[in-house]
Amino acid sequence: MKLSKAQYDEIAQFLGHVQPTRQSLRKLKEKFPSQSQSTLLSIFSQEYQKQIKRTHAKHHTAEAVETYYQRYLNGVMKNAAAPVLLELANEVDFAPSLMARIVLERFLQEREQAIPSKTLINSMLRDPSQIPDGVLANQVYQCTVNDCCYGPLVDCIKHAIGHEHEVLLREMLLEKNLSFIAEDQLRAKGYDKTPDFILEVPVAVEGHIIHWIESKASFGDESSHQAYLQDQFWSYWNSFHNLRPRLYCILFVQR
Repeated sequence: MKLSKAQYDEIAQFLGHVQPTRQSLRKLKEKFPSQSQSTLLSIFSQEYQKQIKRTHAKHHTAEAVETYYQRYLNGVMKNAAAPVLLELANEVDFAPSLMARIVLERFLQEREQAIPSKTLINSMLRDPSQIPDGVLANQVYQCTVNDCCYGPLVDCIKHAIGHEHEVLLREMLLEKNLSFIAEDQLRAKGYDKTPDFILEVPVAVEGHIIHWIESKASFGDESSHQAYLQDQFWSYWNSFHNLRPRLYCILFVQR
C-alpha cells in the first residue's frame, strides 16, 4: 500500500497528540477509515518508538530510576492489586514494558546486591513467574500484556509477522516462476548478512532492474529506509557487488 507524504504526515501529526494505547488505535482507525488496520498499526508503532528513543535517557538517570522504584513500593504498599507500574508508565509517558524492566532491575539489584545480567532480566520479562516476588511478578505481567509496542509479547508477534511475510513473498516468487536463491541457502554458502531472496534472473519493476529482495513487515517511512540502508542494504551491496547497481526492497504491511 502506498501513501502520499501528505497522508503520512497527517497520520504522524495525529499520533503526536495521543497516548500509545489500544484506545488510541481505535481513534486512529476512526480518524483514517480509508487506511488499513495493519498500515495504521505499523505507523503507530514506529512513531511511538521514535518518541521513546527521544526520551529514553531521561527515564534511566539514577534519580529517575530511584523515583520510579520508590513510587512502585509506595503504590503496592497501599494496594498490591492495583496496576501501579502500568499507571506510572502511562503517567510519565513511557512504555509499560520498559518501565517494568527498570523497576525489575532495581529490585534485583537491591535483593542480590549486584547488577543483574540482561539475560536474567529478559528471561524474567518473558516469564514473570520466575520473579522472586509475587506482587512484582503480577505488576510486570500487567505491563507486558498491556504494551502494544514493546516487550516480549510484541517481539514474538513481530517475529511471527516477519516470518509470515517472507513465506508470502516466497509463494509469490514461485507463482511467477521466478528462479531465486533464499537466505538460508546463502548462509549455507558462508554469507553473513544476506537479503531474503536473490533473483537468479533479474526482473524489471516500474523501470528498475531488480536483483534482490528484502522483505520488511513494516511501514517504509523515510527514517526506516535510511536506517535499513545503513544497517543492511549497503552491506548487501558490498557482498553482492557483482549484481550491479539497482537495490530494491519490498516492505509489506499486508497481503
